[in-house]
Amino acid sequence: MGHGENTVVLLDEEGGEHEFYILDVITVAGSEYAILLGTEEDAEEAEVLRIEEDDAGDGILVEIDDDEEWERVARHWEKLLETDEE
Repeated sequence: MGHGENTVVLLDEEGGEHEFYILDVITVAGSEYAILLGTEEDAEEAEVLRIEEDDAGDGILVEIDDDEEWERVARHWEKLLETDEE
């Protein structure tokens, strides 16, 4: 998979840049979520971030603090994967 439209760079708390592949964007309960996977070879676990708009109307990615919300999105994503495999 090449670089470009399918990747996003996020900053960590120390200001370090990390590149992620955008695996999918899904809508759950009226909110949009980005499913991301790190581009490093040791990346195994997908990140799930909520997509919101900032004051300028630009899309921003926000960490999910609510465990129930995270679980709901993760279950939805897993169901989508199972459906794709059939």
